[in-house]
Amino acid sequence: MRKSLLALLLSLALVSVSRAEDAWTEDYNRLLAKYVTPSGVKYAVWHDNAADRASLAKVVDAIAKEKPTGGKDEKLAFYINAYNANILAGVLDRYPIKTIRDIAPLFGFFTQDRITVAGDKMSFNHLEKDIIHGFGEPRMHFVLNCASASCPPLLDKAFAAETLKVEMDRAATAFLNDNPRGIEVSDGGKKVEVSKIFDWYAGDFQASGGVVAFIDKYRQPPLRGDTKLSFQDYNWSLNAAD
Repeated sequence: MRKSLLALLLSLALVSVSRAEDAWTEDYNRLLAKYVTPSGVKYAVWHDNAADRASLAKVVDAIAKEKPTGGKDEKLAFYINAYNANILAGVLDRYPIKTIRDIAPLFGFFTQDRITVAGDKMSFNHLEKDIIHGFGEPRMHFVLNCASASCPPLLDKAFAAETLKVEMDRAATAFLNDNPRGIEVSDGGKKVEVSKIFDWYAGDFQASGGVVAFIDKYRQPPLRGDTKLSFQDYNWSLNAAD
């Protein structure tokens, strides 16, 4: 009898957690579909809608309290959503700005403990470089968005475990075939400038055979065998759309 009661209580608790997660992901999906475009985020319109700013604040609050469960994909999807949602909230709280670097002190937006995720207060750097990076997934760099023009575009829906790998592949493919945003090829393929991401995080692509091998996995046509890479300057302008 006790075991049956305990199992019932545990089942009810899991249903309650699932419903709470469904609530914030439903709201987050609605907001992303409304304000995220292929050319950027409609920050001005979003900022002028007090109800939708409050809805995002509730999403961020739910993420702060939720303890991620499940396997690797469930947890990775949660942390990617946590990063992107908190970035959006941070920009909207301080809008209008021209670049995320306008948020003083310089780069303090990323390095100071400004956000709470799964009950722990942390910085964006800790969330990205210690937690998300720990999953050993180089495609993470194409689904995290730092609200800047040189970032890979923000997806217009929340990430979910069941489609995470497909969405990461799509994001990497889109970015690495986006000339000149993700990669700029000129002079018959002899000159190639790639995103600064591949300079900052070169080590993350070693398991794939290095930066060029990783790029060739997602890019058509592949780079020339004698390709020498250089790196683009990073554009920190706000990824805003009209």
